[in-house]
Amino acid sequence: MVFTADADGRCEVFTWDAATRRARRVTDRPGGTLHGAIDRDARVWWFAEDAQGVGHWRFQPFTGGPDRPGLAGVPEGTARGLAVTGGAIAAVGVGLDDGTAVHIGSRGGPGREVTRVDGPAALAGLTPAGDLLALTRAADSPRAVTVLTPEGCEAAVLSGGGAHGRLWALGFAPTGQGGPDATLLLVRARDDHYLLETWTPATGTVTHDWCAFDTEITARWYPEGRSVLIRQDRHGRSLLHRAHLERRTLDAVPAPPGTLLDAAPHPGGDLHTLWTDTTHPPRMTSTAGTPLPPLGTVEGRVPGTLRDIRTPGPDGPVHTLLSLPEDGPGPFPAVFLVHGGPADHDRDAYDGTVHSLVASGFAVARVNYRGSTGYGPRWQRAFPDGVGHTQVEDLAAVRADLVARGLIRPEATGLWGTSWGGYLVLLALGTRPGLWRAGVAVKPVADYAAAHASATPALRALDERLFGGTPEEVPARYAHSSPIRYAVHVRDPLLVVAATHDTKCPAAQVRSYLAALHAIGARHESLWLDSGHDGYDGGDHVAVLRRAVLFLDRELRGTTPPRRPRPPGGGSAHRTAHH
Repeated sequence: MVFTADADGRCEVFTWDAATRRARRVTDRPGGTLHGAIDRDARVWWFAEDAQGVGHWRFQPFTGGPDRPGLAGVPEGTARGLAVTGGAIAAVGVGLDDGTAVHIGSRGGPGREVTRVDGPAALAGLTPAGDLLALTRAADSPRAVTVLTPEGCEAAVLSGGGAHGRLWALGFAPTGQGGPDATLLLVRARDDHYLLETWTPATGTVTHDWCAFDTEITARWYPEGRSVLIRQDRHGRSLLHRAHLERRTLDAVPAPPGTLLDAAPHPGGDLHTLWTDTTHPPRMTSTAGTPLPPLGTVEGRVPGTLRDIRTPGPDGPVHTLLSLPEDGPGPFPAVFLVHGGPADHDRDAYDGTVHSLVASGFAVARVNYRGSTGYGPRWQRAFPDGVGHTQVEDLAAVRADLVARGLIRPEATGLWGTSWGGYLVLLALGTRPGLWRAGVAVKPVADYAAAHASATPALRALDERLFGGTPEEVPARYAHSSPIRYAVHVRDPLLVVAATHDTKCPAAQVRSYLAALHAIGARHESLWLDSGHDGYDGGDHVAVLRRAVLFLDRELRGTTPPRRPRPPGGGSAHRTAHH
């Protein structure tokens, strides 16, 4: 197998040989490496990217040796999918400034362009025979999934959105030689449920109505190609199911309470999982007892107790995972750890930030506000107060509920979020000054229109779906939801962390927001990282963690002397962390 793990403070790719029980480090790159894979011929693949996420796929033999480009002559871009057949045919998706390209060729040989489309897309699969490819685009578009031949001819175009329901492609069955029996696995969201679908050249699309779920799912084929392992995200935890497509039966697969970050079926009935919960760091398991890599563990016991809190709301209860210190009855100073996305959710899973805060005596609230995944399509679509404002309303409601229950101290509550979570922190401090006593915003959206102008095509497309158009088409909506509009009202201490090479939440719009704070003399500090949005260097994460915990400790509990306030013309604190 191939896995990604810590290597001297960086994320790197390793191999694991279950027979010898030995791991081998494959990559050693200054900025770290996240994306890795292994093909059927035991070639190890990884994506060699720069700080902006731009790069190309490379591979080497499982046992080691020189590495080579996956396909020669392919332009560099962002990773948009990889598929390799047992016959060493490789296909890659490449994100470019003006769209997405798919190339195919013999592994290590020259790549030939199959298709190029406007906007973000991803290669979703390649048949074992290499005779069909699947390209997945916006799930609600008329061309949500396109099936292509290697020559670029369209074999099928499958629609999403409208009466059809959103549609995603998950990959071809691993058995068979292609042709009319090649089977593509799909998931469709319709009538507030998620349904399995399959497509073949012979039958077209078949909807398996008997296999419906009320919250988000992902799925992958079993090795025999006739059944599917389904992993369901439901209310902050994971469930596993096995769907037998020919028998039309759905069976529960035993799984411990918590979160399955991944689950993969293997020949002989073996099931590998990557499991965690709030008090247990991730660990790999095998139902057949296959030796799997031992993951690094946290020394000692993870502190804290976890409670599920449900706060009444206009669209249903808002679910919060609340971690409480074990010392004392409370109420406790509290940090709301705000997840990003918005199409994501907080899970009953280990989080080093939660661990650090609880060990420092803070309660930690992880709120799955409206717009989060894991609670069904209606919850994800619920934005009655507008982008950002609906989520801030939920955060405020949960805060009031936890205060009323006597669990947290109203005068000592703060916010901490990253990416879209950082955006919500800025919006909350600007629209509800004085409610939150401090905030930490890491790599945030601070000026939505400016961020849209210089962000990646995929992020621009997400913005346009959220707001219903571009900043030029619906300027009032962007302005209404942009933190910079409310910067003049910020009066609570704020720590902003940003990255100089960030292409998702660009540095320029963060600098504009900081300048607005500076102009009104608002108390704030900034920490600049010499990295991109998705940094893989552990040193950066530790620097942010240390700085943020000390900042919140000082502002919420006053345990360290505050810095002397600077006059309006004095500037803000500034530090740059280098790799």
